[in-house]
Amino acid sequence: MQQEIKVIKAQTPKPKPDEDSLGFGIHFTDHMFVMDYHVDKGWYDPRIVPYGPFEVEPSLMVFHYGQAVFEGMKAYRNIHGETVTFRPMDNLRRLNRSSERLCIPKIDEEFVWEALRKLLEIDRDWIPSREGTSLYIRPFIIATDPNLGVRPSYTYRFFIILSPVGAYYKEGFKPVKIYVTDKYVRAARGGVGYTKTAGNYAASLYAAEEAKQKGYTQVLWLDACEHKYVEEVGTMNIFFKINGQLITPSLEGKSILAGITRDSVIQLAKALGYDVVERSISIEEVYRAHADGKLEDVFGTGTAAVISPVGVLNWNDQVIEINGGQMGEFAKLIYDKLTGIQYGREEDRFGWIQRI
Repeated sequence: MQQEIKVIKAQTPKPKPDEDSLGFGIHFTDHMFVMDYHVDKGWYDPRIVPYGPFEVEPSLMVFHYGQAVFEGMKAYRNIHGETVTFRPMDNLRRLNRSSERLCIPKIDEEFVWEALRKLLEIDRDWIPSREGTSLYIRPFIIATDPNLGVRPSYTYRFFIILSPVGAYYKEGFKPVKIYVTDKYVRAARGGVGYTKTAGNYAASLYAAEEAKQKGYTQVLWLDACEHKYVEEVGTMNIFFKINGQLITPSLEGKSILAGITRDSVIQLAKALGYDVVERSISIEEVYRAHADGKLEDVFGTGTAAVISPVGVLNWNDQVIEINGGQMGEFAKLIYDKLTGIQYGREEDRFGWIQRI
């Protein structure tokens, strides 16, 4: 795809938010990348324009039939003052896998990477510099046909928007409390569970709200058939360290998102000499390991938190506490190693870091 990216700069740049109160996904930079698709033209008119609202018709197919996919990644200002990203091409490849399942045309990954680099160069001053902060990158595609017929759209719009975000653990690590549900289902084999599509997250909200009412942070989903095997946590993949072995649910049934952080943890743990296994694991096995004193650590992985330690699990009103409700040594080790690579404190032996 050889097209010139048009650039229209914002006439009045916005004031930068205070780095002590960034939150997550609240503030947005001065510019965004936009590109359109038509079935007869392919992807066309790539442009960087001022961030802002756009007008659409109420009959847009994305509103009615949910053709929408997205990604989440980050840019960092490392300890050397460089602007870097973490495994961006893996995110763009996953976006295309999601698009294929949702009948959305694929993007040219290399071209979009160049567009993202250009956008980051323009809005480089928005990347916060405090420890743990970053610039969250949200690429997404929506169906734009004004049509109520049930079919794939013939037109789409692709966006990349940027949001400076604060440190996830601003006041130190606080293990989360997880509610295990066997009442609701997030995804089934053969469905769209392995994609980052908007509907997956909409389907998770009701159970998540019920969990919050009970005093829990997120939901741990079990499989759709037997309500027995662990799948993933709300917005994260899940890991268990049992008797020295690191276990995470396998991706075989395509009901679990292939997390970039998940894969990074697997590669890093193996490089550190740990035994890592991707396989089915039942919630009964987790509880039995706890009863036997063999459950050493539980944590979630994702772009936002990187590593999120789990301190409490509640399954059918059976509440267990992991590591006395504190962050486990292994989770802390992996967090320090991964963030060390992202911020330049650790050597990147995996080729994960891309400099802007």
